[in-house]
Amino acid sequence: MTDHSLQTRLLHNDHKFDPNTGAVSVPIQQSSTFHQQDFDQPGVYDYSRSGNPTRTALEDTIAGLENGTHGYAFASGMAAISTAFMLLSKGDHVVITQDVYGGTFRMIHDVLQRFGIDHTFVDMTDLHSVATAIQPNTKLLYIETPSNPTLEITDIRAVAKLAKANNCWTFVDNTFMTPALQRPLDLGADLVLHSATKFIAGHSDVVAGLAATRNKEIGEQLGFLQNSFGSILGAHDCWLVLRGLKTLHCRITQSAASAVKIADALSNHPLVEHVYYPGFRCHPGNSIHSHQAEGSGAVLSFRLKDEVAVRQFTKHVELPVYAVSLGAVESILSYPARMSHASMPKAEREKRGITDGLLRLSVGLENPDDLIKDFEQALGKTEAYTLLQTGG
Repeated sequence: MTDHSLQTRLLHNDHKFDPNTGAVSVPIQQSSTFHQQDFDQPGVYDYSRSGNPTRTALEDTIAGLENGTHGYAFASGMAAISTAFMLLSKGDHVVITQDVYGGTFRMIHDVLQRFGIDHTFVDMTDLHSVATAIQPNTKLLYIETPSNPTLEITDIRAVAKLAKANNCWTFVDNTFMTPALQRPLDLGADLVLHSATKFIAGHSDVVAGLAATRNKEIGEQLGFLQNSFGSILGAHDCWLVLRGLKTLHCRITQSAASAVKIADALSNHPLVEHVYYPGFRCHPGNSIHSHQAEGSGAVLSFRLKDEVAVRQFTKHVELPVYAVSLGAVESILSYPARMSHASMPKAEREKRGITDGLLRLSVGLENPDDLIKDFEQALGKTEAYTLLQTGG
């Protein structure tokens, strides 16, 4: 199966049908425990925290799609990220993307510090800054690319080479791109992480996290931690993610094509101060992204003047769901300052370009012309309100 494209492997892999029944949908093994014929020779499965056939199918699938050898399914994206950070020990140091998901910021800043694990946030678009931040006790370089929410681009291959030269690991949050568009392990990363809640599952009906590696040491340690912490994904949720994976390529391809049109339309509107989208040639890191990824993705951010403008715009926009999260069949509009990055202090947000006027859009499967028309009417009403307030 490895000779086929990823688009084909999403449907045709080792779990395309059940060998016992021929069923073309992976069975949901809801059992919490498994009968043992002989305690001297236990079976493959004994207790579902340690292993479950439905979870195995998902873990094998994500490992294969990321061209890894070990895969793990967790109760959430943050469960995957937090468990990965538990590979570190007291006294270790982490160099991490400055423009990172708010939950990851919270985990690093408020939790790991309590356990004696230090960190440095850096602009990972600047390789010199990354190199300068590495200390003798640095164990991990943590990348999010494109970053959340300003979509900064990090050169995965260059950072991975720098990490190996300094005996460090490289972890990559690949949530925005998914293996359909970007495969960090092929670029030298040691571990790839996903909030599978987003594009991978894709239907706003499951919370899940995934991890994949081809590093045997990391794989074995992560498996041990997964079993120790017990933050595993339940069998039914594993099945939901597997179902979502089957349509991943067509969903993200369609959403990305729509995102290009919407980003272009927004960039031409006078109320929009800036559009952040890796597909623009003027976007910083566009050339790097085009070499390490196979598309620009379906997430973009755009900046209005201030919170007042955001309030008016979101009051009048009709089609997108106004909510936390992204990567679903329906478009989702988010306000990072009060949603995904609310746990980050205002001063820290503003240093990262997360202003009170910034909105993030995850483009779904609606007709892009309908979305553009909706945004234009909402921006028109926002503009009218602004003129009324200023007496213009």
